[in-house]
Amino acid sequence: MAGDDTLGAERRRPAAPQLRLDVLLDALQQHVERVRGTRDQVQALLDSVLAIGSDLDLETVLRQIVQSAVDLVDARYGALGVLGEEGRIRRFITVGMDEGTIAAIGPYPRGEGILGLLIRDPRPLRLPDLTRHPDSVGFPPGHPPMRGFLGVPVRVRDQVFGNLYLTDKRGTEGFDADDEAVLRTLAAAASVAIDNARLYEDARRRQRWLAAGAELTRSLLSGTEVHQGLGTLTQTVREMAGADLATLAVPVEGTGDLVVEAAAGEQAERVRGLALPAATLAAEVYRTGEPVSSDTVSADPRSRAGGSASRIELGPAFFVPLGSGDDIRGVLHIARVASGQPFGDAVLEMITGFAGQAALALKPAEHRRAAERLMVLDDRDRIARDLHDLAIQRLFASGLSLQAVHGRLADRPEAAERVRRVVDDLDDTIKVIRSTIYSLHEHRHGDGTGPRARLLAEVDAAAGTLGFTPSLRMTGLLDTLVPDALAGHLTAVAREALANAARHSGATTVEVSAAVADGRLTLVVSDDGRGIDPSATRRSGLANLRSRAEDCGGTFRVGPGRSRGTRLEWSVPLPADG
Repeated sequence: MAGDDTLGAERRRPAAPQLRLDVLLDALQQHVERVRGTRDQVQALLDSVLAIGSDLDLETVLRQIVQSAVDLVDARYGALGVLGEEGRIRRFITVGMDEGTIAAIGPYPRGEGILGLLIRDPRPLRLPDLTRHPDSVGFPPGHPPMRGFLGVPVRVRDQVFGNLYLTDKRGTEGFDADDEAVLRTLAAAASVAIDNARLYEDARRRQRWLAAGAELTRSLLSGTEVHQGLGTLTQTVREMAGADLATLAVPVEGTGDLVVEAAAGEQAERVRGLALPAATLAAEVYRTGEPVSSDTVSADPRSRAGGSASRIELGPAFFVPLGSGDDIRGVLHIARVASGQPFGDAVLEMITGFAGQAALALKPAEHRRAAERLMVLDDRDRIARDLHDLAIQRLFASGLSLQAVHGRLADRPEAAERVRRVVDDLDDTIKVIRSTIYSLHEHRHGDGTGPRARLLAEVDAAAGTLGFTPSLRMTGLLDTLVPDALAGHLTAVAREALANAARHSGATTVEVSAAVADGRLTLVVSDDGRGIDPSATRRSGLANLRSRAEDCGGTFRVGPGRSRGTRLEWSVPLPADG
């Protein structure tokens, strides 16, 4: 038995070393797994760095950064908040949410709560449960629940470009120090990729700027009309800025108001020709020469005075002067829809520079147009002199000769009557020529107050009786194609129509539209008031408007508006010679 016990003890002796060996082997295996995991993570990090650096399109680079961050640390959700002025988030690129969820959440965050904490103190932030942090402000309705949080700043040339935000690590309790180290390394590589993409984008933008400026200059110097050149300029600016709407407002001579001369974009027709009172943002930029920007221009209190933002729901926008100093020729307004991304500083700088270049290109075109106009006026003066010195004198001499002949035909009454009629015709012809000479001189020495300025004056005057300023749109070459006689009728009709709206309609809005198109001058005045009272029998004002239209060979219509109120339309043909 003793021998058996000894044998059993000997058999049991290796158990303790075997256990220690198993523990060592398990530890070695775990170490190998960690090394392999670290190797795989380093390889994944290198792959991500290559991925984000392989493209030069900034939008693609930013989205690839967020996707790489989510993949590297196995997070459920990721986002990159790009910072704008005053430390607010101006762009928010997300990964992990579908379009339906994004739409249900509503507007992107602007930098409150935990996101704002990282903006105010740009250092890595790791939280096991972000909802328990004292700076947490909760989630909006429709937002998925989130707990674990990891955020790091992304710096470009020592400036904080934005912040990477990751939430809800899959399969574990939360993010650890290794995840933070990986994300910091990725953020460092991302800063280089972002800087390269921005430099490439700036180079392409400047190339487009130079090409567009050269094309505009070539077009204007080749004889293109200035108003056509303005349309080309506006379309070019919209494309360069990636905007939804671009307008160019120019001053109306003799007033402090502007009018939208050119517009480009899907809703350009709604604002083209719109008059901008002196209280609008565009008029402020014209007076001061300083650019103005807004992230939500339609909601900006400064837009209540009128302008494109009062007609169309617009979001990010900016205004820049066309020219500088005392030589500002207009104001460019560039905008995106309400859900659009804000414009970057580089876009504002580019459009400001291009506007200055365009203003210089417009100078020789306007000088050429002025020289051509002067040549036309000189020709009119020469024609007037020739008519007076040659045609009238000869006709007058011929008339005197015929009168002498008429005195010798007393015995031939029929011939005498025919000579008398010829003399009368010559006298009428002389009167017509003198009238033509007077008209030619009037074109040269006119006072420069065109239909646009007159309409603006009537609208401003009507604001006192209406209690608000009517909306005014003017399209076409009103100052060029409408003669003084029709301009007088146009002003009188607008005055009478606005007075009727003030006296009878009880309207809260009045819209005035004057247009030159297809050889006709058309004025439309509509309001949202009570409409025409069918029991009213005295309508002398409307009769006057109808009479003015008929005297000019035109038409006059009055009836209900589209939804309510009254719509008045006065339309007359333009003279064949413009």
